[in-house]
Amino acid sequence: MENKQEELLKRGISAIYPSVEFLESKLKSGKKLTLYLGIDPTGPTLHLGHFIPIKKMAEFQKAGHQIIILIGDFTAMIGDPTDKKSTRQPLNRKQILNNLKDYKKQISTTLSFKGKNKAKIKFNSKWLGKMKFEDVLSLASNMTVQQMLERDMFKKRMEDGRPVSIHEFLYPLMQAYDSVVMDVDGEIGGNDQTFNMLCGRDLMKTLKNKEKFVITTKLLEDNQGQKMGKTEGNMVALSDSPDEMFGKIMSWSDGLIISSFELCTNVPMSEINQFTKLLEQGEINPRDLKMRLAKEIITIIHNENKAKVAEQNFIKTFQKKEVPDQIKKVKAGVDDLLIDVLLSNKVVQSKTEFRRLINEGAISIIDKEEKITQIDELARPAVYRIGKKRFIQIEN
Repeated sequence: MENKQEELLKRGISAIYPSVEFLESKLKSGKKLTLYLGIDPTGPTLHLGHFIPIKKMAEFQKAGHQIIILIGDFTAMIGDPTDKKSTRQPLNRKQILNNLKDYKKQISTTLSFKGKNKAKIKFNSKWLGKMKFEDVLSLASNMTVQQMLERDMFKKRMEDGRPVSIHEFLYPLMQAYDSVVMDVDGEIGGNDQTFNMLCGRDLMKTLKNKEKFVITTKLLEDNQGQKMGKTEGNMVALSDSPDEMFGKIMSWSDGLIISSFELCTNVPMSEINQFTKLLEQGEINPRDLKMRLAKEIITIIHNENKAKVAEQNFIKTFQKKEVPDQIKKVKAGVDDLLIDVLLSNKVVQSKTEFRRLINEGAISIIDKEEKITQIDELARPAVYRIGKKRFIQIEN
């Protein structure tokens, strides 16, 4: 149980407010907590960025706590200004309803909407859409302009002479009111939502004298701070087929590997830490880890069988597509060394070249995607890739 709680409160977590100790005391009390995750339907597909907090919510659900997915069908019309250099284009009601129609299906791959402790879906238009102007004024009296100006994006825009609309000031206020109406114990979201979620914590304390905890999850980004996203063309949508997911994950930069294992898989952290060491020491091919990563993610979102099929399809379609139809075939004895076979058939020009290719990981067996690492490797029956464009088939 201690290991599970440590995983719950540490893995993929950026910060916990007001403190880790506060949340631990809540969990130890045995009380069934109510947590929510807010999602604005700004597009028709959810992606792995959404999956990270959804996965954390699923962990709390398995621990027996009540989960709410709040669809921001009203706040989506305002538009979250987080990380935006300019005001969002407003969405109309029809666009919003079209965007959210498949959300439950996409989320249900991770969260359960069945059984005794089923997750709930709520829509904030139910209360925000009914507010009168005097209600908004009363609510706004609980937040100051100074609080709003603490947001880095607003400061930056003002410094650059770009406009900040008043309705953007209202966004975190509306999101904060969601917590009050639902009377939740806590909220989970990406760490780019910290300001908005803490506004909800402040408002809950002011209006209900209740301490709401906030859990911020890490973002899926590489070691240079580059996020997976639409502009990079590598955004994995929860609606993607297993084949699409596999191909996109394989296209990710190597810097995304470790963070993706931590945030998007159930691989033990002890094993992930070992991956880090192997990568740093150059003892494992990043491509092999991405193959494992893709299988792990697809297994969670789809299932294990579909993950295996997607892997086979990827190997067939992408890894073998550069192999020519006509490959030079040579005979070798069971005790012949690979270096001697390649030299005698003029596939490599010298032992020095062979050693260099070995050190660069540039000699591999195609079918097994196995790199040759030993100088005294035996010439096994297989198709070999030497460098990028040389191929040879060895037969006994």
